[in-house]
Amino acid sequence: MAMAQAMTAEVVPLPRKRPTLDPMLSLTANGMNSVNAVILDRMQSEIPLIPRLAGHLISGGGKRLRPMLTLAGAELVGYQGTRHHKLAAAVEFIHTATLLHDDVVDGSELRRGKAAANIIFGNPATVLVGDFLFSRAFELMTEDGSLRVLKILSHASAVIAEGEVSQLTAQRQIETSEERYLQIIGAKTAALFAAASQISAVVAECGDEQERALEDYGRNLGVAFQLVDDAIDYDSDAAEMGKDRGDDFREGKMTLPVILAYARGSEDERRFWKDAIMGHRSSDADLEHAIELIGRHNALDDTRERARHFAQRAIDAISIFPDSKARQAMAEAAQFAVARGY
Repeated sequence: MAMAQAMTAEVVPLPRKRPTLDPMLSLTANGMNSVNAVILDRMQSEIPLIPRLAGHLISGGGKRLRPMLTLAGAELVGYQGTRHHKLAAAVEFIHTATLLHDDVVDGSELRRGKAAANIIFGNPATVLVGDFLFSRAFELMTEDGSLRVLKILSHASAVIAEGEVSQLTAQRQIETSEERYLQIIGAKTAALFAAASQISAVVAECGDEQERALEDYGRNLGVAFQLVDDAIDYDSDAAEMGKDRGDDFREGKMTLPVILAYARGSEDERRFWKDAIMGHRSSDADLEHAIELIGRHNALDDTRERARHFAQRAIDAISIFPDSKARQAMAEAAQFAVARGY
C-alpha cells in the first residue's frame, strides 16, 4: 500500500478589520446630541453674519473628535452628570476658532471639502468670528464654575496660539529639526486633545493617576493625528482630504515627511528642497517631484510609523482603566487616527 502523501497547507491570515470611528460615534451619540444643541444655541448672535460664518465651518462635516474625547473620557471613568456637555462644546468652539484663524494665516482655499470661510466672507470677518467663538468658549467654561477646568482649557488655548506662532517662525526654515517639529505639533494640535480628554476626569473628580492617564491619552493621540495629517498632504487627493493637496508644500511648512526626505537626500535633492521651501519651486510639477523624493526615502512610511508609536502610547495610557466599551472605542479611535486617509 502506497504511503499517504504528506499534507501541506498554506496558512492564510484572516483579514484584519480596518479601524473606524464607529465605536466612538456610537459611544458618544447621545452626548453629542446635547453638545450639538449647546453649539447651535451659543453660536447665535443678533449680528446675522456671525452664525452664518460660524455655521459654515461648524456644519461642514468635521469629525468632532475633540469633543467626543471629553464624552468618551467621561464614559470611561463612569461620570453620570451633564457638566461635560457644555465643556465639550467649549472644546469644539476653541478648535473651530483656531481653524478660522489658521485659514486666514495660511490663505487656505478649502476646508473640509468646501470653500474656506475666509474665501467666502473675507479675512476680517473670519478673524472676528473666530474671536467670537473663543469668547463663547470662555463663557461656557466660567458657567461650569470649576477653576481647575478653566485653568486647563485656558492654558491649552494659550499653548495652541504659541504652537501656531512657532510654526509660523519655522515656516520656510529648511533646517527645522524633527525635535522642533514635534514640539510644534505637540502645542498646536496635541494640547487641545490632551485638555479635552483631561477635563472629563476633572468633572468626575477622579484621582491624579486617572487624570494624568487621560491627559496622556489625548496628548499622544493628538501627535499621532497630526503626523498622519502631515503625511496625508502628500499622499491623498483633495476630494479625500477636504483640502488642496500639497498645501503644506506650497506654504513652505516643514512637516516630518519633508524633514526626513531632506535629511536623507543627496546634495541635488537638498538644493531642490531648499528652493521649494523658500517658495521658488511651487508648481504642480515641483509638487510631484517632492512626492517622488518623499517616496524614494520612505519618508511617508516612517512618518506613519512614528504615528503608530504615539497611537500605541495613547492606548497604553488608558490601560490602567478596566476593560469596557469606552476603553475599546478610545483604543480603536487611536488606531483609526493612524489608518485614516482623510
